[in-house]
Amino acid sequence: MKNPGLAALTMAGALRGLTVFVIGLLLAFAVAFLVRQFMRWRGRGSSSRRILSRVLFWVLALLSLMAALTVVFPSINPVDVLGGLGVISVAAGIAFQTVLGNMFAGMVILSRDRFRVGDQVIVGENAGTITQIHLSSTIIRTFDGQLVIIPNTIMHSTQVVVQTGFERIRTCVRVALSTSADFDQAQAVAEKTMRNLDLVMNEPAPRAMFSEVGTESVTMELLFWSGSTKLESREATDTIIRTVVSALQAEGVPLATSGLENAKLIASRAFPNESAGKPNAKTEVSK
Repeated sequence: MKNPGLAALTMAGALRGLTVFVIGLLLAFAVAFLVRQFMRWRGRGSSSRRILSRVLFWVLALLSLMAALTVVFPSINPVDVLGGLGVISVAAGIAFQTVLGNMFAGMVILSRDRFRVGDQVIVGENAGTITQIHLSSTIIRTFDGQLVIIPNTIMHSTQVVVQTGFERIRTCVRVALSTSADFDQAQAVAEKTMRNLDLVMNEPAPRAMFSEVGTESVTMELLFWSGSTKLESREATDTIIRTVVSALQAEGVPLATSGLENAKLIASRAFPNESAGKPNAKTEVSK
């Protein structure tokens, strides 16, 4: 007795099935291309455009294959095909739970498009620049040159700090002043110095504000805005420290010193000739 499914296979049916499959593939290509262009028009990242359009293409290609099989083998019920795929999906989900979890997390990350390739991020103890975003993992090049591969489940479930999420960030530098300093003068000197620096943005304007009082010092915070990349903020911080401290010293604003340094300063003022005694003695002996 012949198998009814095989008996239904004919050359005409095979050609019709091949035609359906080719048309489905062309339709999948067209839809994926249109989706990719639409996402580009909406300003989405290159990784999200590439991966999401590729996933859509393979889904449509699979549906085209199912439609072609039902044309080639009329005895196959599309509902049975979907049911079989459901069973296979459940089995694959159990066997590859971690892999599929990373893939679904990657699709969520790409659809939200909160961070992109080139962004500088902090994920746990890792800080660096995103070089690639795959469906299952995200690749980060740390600031010290190491390659870190982070599963997308971690990128989705933990806190991710996107340092370059905006064009500028605020940085705080603390300077310890002596309690005998003129605070109004120190504040005016610091703010004037920061406003004249190219690496510091004038909008919002940089500020110098006092935050803490100690037994021997008063803390002045230098608040300023700069570019959001790590290099820009570090360069601005370096310039701020060098120029502001030099300006404070030039204007005679005393910085805070430790107890030992303060004691040495008091001793040198009380006994100005003490440190010069030995050279003078040598001079007298030579004479």
